[in-house]
Amino acid sequence: MVTSVHDALDVRIFYKECLALAQAGHEVVLIGPHEKDETNEGILIRALSRPRHRLDRMTRYLWRVYRLTIKEDADVYHFHDPEIIPVGLLLKLKGKCVIYDVHEDVPRQILNKHWILPVMRGLVSLLFEVIEISASVFFNGIIAATPTIAKRFPPYKTITVKNYPKAQEWIQSSLIPYKERGANVVYIGGIHHLRGAKEMVQAIGFIPDSLGARLRLVGFFTPPNLHEDLKKLSGWKKVEYLGWRNPNQIAAILGEARIGLVTLHPVSNYLVSLPVKLFEYMSAGIPVVASDFPLWRDIVKRAGCGLVVNPRDSREISAAIRWLLEHPAEAEAMGKLGQSEVIHHYNWDYEAEKLLNLYTKLFHHNEAN
Repeated sequence: MVTSVHDALDVRIFYKECLALAQAGHEVVLIGPHEKDETNEGILIRALSRPRHRLDRMTRYLWRVYRLTIKEDADVYHFHDPEIIPVGLLLKLKGKCVIYDVHEDVPRQILNKHWILPVMRGLVSLLFEVIEISASVFFNGIIAATPTIAKRFPPYKTITVKNYPKAQEWIQSSLIPYKERGANVVYIGGIHHLRGAKEMVQAIGFIPDSLGARLRLVGFFTPPNLHEDLKKLSGWKKVEYLGWRNPNQIAAILGEARIGLVTLHPVSNYLVSLPVKLFEYMSAGIPVVASDFPLWRDIVKRAGCGLVVNPRDSREISAAIRWLLEHPAEAEAMGKLGQSEVIHHYNWDYEAEKLLNLYTKLFHHNEAN
């Protein structure tokens, strides 16, 4: 497993895919940003220091990633970042088996990158899509995080492994009865203006003080100065910033929560995404307040697990939060419906089987050749 961008203990990479492979009997080495080399859960982590800046990440740093990967002489190389496509191609030239795990629809992401000049974003997006699709022809397998992403790649070598939660881990964390919890509203994930950071803080500020509502933010700010900008909003006095937390800590936070927020803005790559936080909230048995996108509306309405809102309207988000806090019996019932849906459908166990089947197929192909 190779990543140059995600933390080595990233939930999808380490806690889901690496552990699934290790538990199936594979010897797994993970190369990624980490403080030091160590063995965790039987997985050997080869630590990468963080790149100094974006240019370094795409030049000298890539060469270091390649040297570490080739030293392992692995049977399969499974990488997770578009920046590592050149490394994947070099490994293919060495005759290695390579899998590209595509977490995001990057060409659509590029259209909203603040550090690329607006007039250049369309061209950069198109250029990257051509490079990504052309490179995928040489890789042995493509793993897409959503069906929409999967459609962009050759169907004969592409599978979809959705980023659903490990249901039992979150369910077992819900030890505090719902009605005994404080009025905690939770957001987990990257904290960014396109992910509704400003609207969430404004929304919690509109909640009457008598309800005692608190917004608990878990994750990192992007860019870092967004933290200071949000502190200037009047709603910040009702915010508790918890920083990054590991999965066990997140499970405990969700076990104390009454509502989970996933109010991302309607940009192209979010409209068709399957945000893991949505399913983690459902798995933990808490109702959700989600962006009113067609795909998300279908999930939430079908499960009956929460409310959908205009993510750019902080008053509408606030009204949904208030209704759930003022109707705890209905809110608890929504949470239980969402939890049931995760147990029977949106569950990592089913996705892990697809991952393992791909590896079995690749090993058999290698043995035949």
